[in-house]
Amino acid sequence: MTYGFAAFAALLPAIAFAAIGPVADLHIVNKQIAPDGFSRDTTLAGGTFPGPLIKANKGDEFKINVYDDLTDDRMELSTSIHWHGLFQHTTNWADGVSFVTQCPVVPQHSFLYDFHAPGQAGTFWYHSHIATQYCDGLRGPLVIYDPADPYAYMYDVDDESTVITLADWYHYLSSDAPTIPAPNTTLINGLGRTVNGSATPLAVVSVVQGKRYRFRLVGISCDTNFVFSIDQHNLTIIEADGNNVLPLLVDSIQVLAGQRYSVVVQANQPIDNYWIRAQPNDIAQGFDNGRNSAILRYNGAPTTDPTTPLVNSTMPMVETNLHVSVMSINPGNPVPGGADINIRLVSSINNTYFAMNDVIFVPPSVPVLLQIMSGVKRAQDLLPKGSIYGVERNKSVELVIPALGLAGPHPMHLHGHAFSVVRSAGSSTYNFENPVRRDVVSMGNDGDEVTIRFFTDNPGPWFFHCHIDWHLAAGFAVVLAEDVADVPLVDPTPASWKALCPTYNASSPSVHVRPLPKAQGFPQ
Repeated sequence: MTYGFAAFAALLPAIAFAAIGPVADLHIVNKQIAPDGFSRDTTLAGGTFPGPLIKANKGDEFKINVYDDLTDDRMELSTSIHWHGLFQHTTNWADGVSFVTQCPVVPQHSFLYDFHAPGQAGTFWYHSHIATQYCDGLRGPLVIYDPADPYAYMYDVDDESTVITLADWYHYLSSDAPTIPAPNTTLINGLGRTVNGSATPLAVVSVVQGKRYRFRLVGISCDTNFVFSIDQHNLTIIEADGNNVLPLLVDSIQVLAGQRYSVVVQANQPIDNYWIRAQPNDIAQGFDNGRNSAILRYNGAPTTDPTTPLVNSTMPMVETNLHVSVMSINPGNPVPGGADINIRLVSSINNTYFAMNDVIFVPPSVPVLLQIMSGVKRAQDLLPKGSIYGVERNKSVELVIPALGLAGPHPMHLHGHAFSVVRSAGSSTYNFENPVRRDVVSMGNDGDEVTIRFFTDNPGPWFFHCHIDWHLAAGFAVVLAEDVADVPLVDPTPASWKALCPTYNASSPSVHVRPLPKAQGFPQ
């Protein structure tokens, strides 16, 4: 008996992530895959897209040994891995940012990322942090489960089967990307369909009628943001970027690159198949032939595509409606500009380069952390000049970020901290009482101005950048150098870290990352 491809796809089992960790080997490899029916070469964690789910319990120690097995010189051959959303207290060296906190790992070598995440639980992810390597596929989810989760009473199921990744996908290598890269496909849990393509397999999320599910949404895009919804099902948000929030009932959520949400969904509809939708901002929109979609399948439903109709959202998530679940003292005085340190970061663009306060971030040849460990004690003496902002320890910091509407909305991510969003994009009011805490915030559209605050309790150089990876590679970043003088005492580095730069510098130029050339139009 034979089946057509669409019929075969419908018979595939539900998608659930293979899980590893928190102690594991992670091999970075080149592999050809066709998640939307189009075959292309990639760079992957563990040989899959997305990479394997790394899971742990609150308080666990992470020991992830990353092996660079890359051989395809059309893509980056060196690598480093960032553990997005984890603060890396006393382990700034394990933050994984090439040329900020480490030199890259070169082929046929490995590096052990050994760190704790004290007090943290929630939904995170990991990805390459070198050039635009993660656009070629090196990205995956990471979850820290809390055995004492205060919201455990709200759901019945929270496991590998309830992690949902949202990704953009490109039919060309990142090294061949045009000036304005445009993705081809939306992938949900690593599967999707293209415009005018065949009915390739879609991800299936299986549920049992009557049960309640904690779905962990992970925005692992290189660029695209998505409006996520599930036909005929509401979503109750309980977490944003690893921080619990007061439960908020919505029917759609915009998820930007790097953002994460946990939502509780009740399987309270008739047994059937329902479309899971992720409307993209920069991929061909619409849901014809199952594009930009996955399937919510009730146990007992037929193995066919859903037929549920699209209904316009009437309860979209608005960030100002998100509030922390546990009241805490927000840093600084409750007035605009009331922090100890106030920094205004104005973004601009010229040709294909981005700048913050008129400076394009060009990665230094010596990582910022290594400069500090080598004796530099003042932020103003660190390279790259103009991109380093010194902040003292135990101070409140306010960052004001006027929107750059062009090529946006831009998702801005701070390493080493969660921050309070005291003024959200699209809002003219401030919330100093109970704002949402997160680590990726939208800059919004032209005319918007976002204000965030955090407390400097984590010495080290921390990257602050646009999480559209193409924009980061084009200079859209600064480094906040926190308590520079005390970093060598607080963040001692292991011998394996000290060996990274000598090994990288002694390696063939073919494995080196090409530096970003200087651009015209901005002061250097």
